[in-house]
Amino acid sequence: MASLKNAHKTQRVHRERHQPMMRDHLGPMEKKKDYVKRARNQTQKKNIIKKLHKKALNKNPDEFHFHMIRSGMKDGVHFENVEGQEISIGDVKQDLTYVTHRRSLERKKIEKLQAQLHLLGVTPPESEENCFKNKHIIFVDTEKEAKTADPAKLLDTHPSLLNRPFNRLKNSQLSTLSLAAPSQTNLNIKTLSRERQRAYKELAKRIGRENKLRIIQEKLEVRKKLQVYIYI
Repeated sequence: MASLKNAHKTQRVHRERHQPMMRDHLGPMEKKKDYVKRARNQTQKKNIIKKLHKKALNKNPDEFHFHMIRSGMKDGVHFENVEGQEISIGDVKQDLTYVTHRRSLERKKIEKLQAQLHLLGVTPPESEENCFKNKHIIFVDTEKEAKTADPAKLLDTHPSLLNRPFNRLKNSQLSTLSLAAPSQTNLNIKTLSRERQRAYKELAKRIGRENKLRIIQEKLEVRKKLQVYIYI
């Protein structure tokens, strides 16, 4: 029985007291686990400082490496003296291969995004550059009918839905909708609008990235041709 009592004592969870109410303005009381983390962090910093101090004491004052003359301090700011180095043909070919590969991947992703946007059946926002709106052209028999024709009647829909390039319901479909359907329809429209904005933002970023890669590719091709001409 004594062993069972001792086992029960060892399994007891240690509970630390909280901050007294009169000391709440000082913030939460530091627990043991917080102290352990802080102590380990402080010990680690002390060991790092000790190693650096030891390296500084054992450093050879006559030691030289080229970075001493290729860098310096000016007005408290560290700078590097980087001279124009000639790049070999192999390095240019390797960079050109990588840039060409990345540009082809970006072009494929752009084509995929454009196809998805066409499937959405929506137009880009008016604030974006080089954007256009989809138009629905209705053909009639005479000019008089074209002047007096009502697009809502010809399309058999409500006048408020004429500006929609997607999800344009007919009057027969609107009459069969329940009272809860319009809210669900508005929810779907909002979701589709958010997806449209996200897709166009991603498309604009990828187009800009592809243009930058194209410029880099052209520069590398020119450098490659110049190097080949010089070596030949």
